[in-house]
Amino acid sequence: MTSGGPPSDETRIIRRQPEAAPPPPPDFSEQHTGIIRRSPTGAFAAAPEPQTSFIPQAAPPPRPQQQPPVTRQSPLAASATATVSIISGWATAVIATSLISGWWGTDELFCIAIGFLTAVSAAATIGGLISLLLRQRIGRLLIVVGSVVALMIFAGLFVAGADLPQLVYGIPILPVAAITLALLPATGRWCR
Repeated sequence: MTSGGPPSDETRIIRRQPEAAPPPPPDFSEQHTGIIRRSPTGAFAAAPEPQTSFIPQAAPPPRPQQQPPVTRQSPLAASATATVSIISGWATAVIATSLISGWWGTDELFCIAIGFLTAVSAAATIGGLISLLLRQRIGRLLIVVGSVVALMIFAGLFVAGADLPQLVYGIPILPVAAITLALLPATGRWCR
């Protein structure tokens, strides 16, 4: 390139005047793509099955085994236990109340001890009855505890030499019956 001289053929810009109108805008109703498509020439190779997880396929779950038929437990033993426990608790409370009201003036400490044992017996028996009827195992234990405490009350009466009607001497049969019924296997099956 020379300075100041006329432009040479190498450096000269060629400018042309448009000879015709510009081409019309493309018609987009026919989509033209730049992808070359060709027809397949042979069979496609089978693609491997994609692995979507690293966790191996689990075996189908085993079929559930036949369980033995469920037998309904008879509520007879539990009902008998509850009935005898209610009667036993009522009889124990009546005798303890009678004893406390009669001996309060002569031996207050003995009456307080009998009152405490009666409250413990009543709480254990009531809790045991509710638990037994709700089919909980602890109900049997609570009934036994309440009945043993009731037997302790009657033992205290007999040791103290209280003058009691003849009927009272037969009442300890009720707590013994409640213990026996609570420990029956049929009552245990009811609680399961």
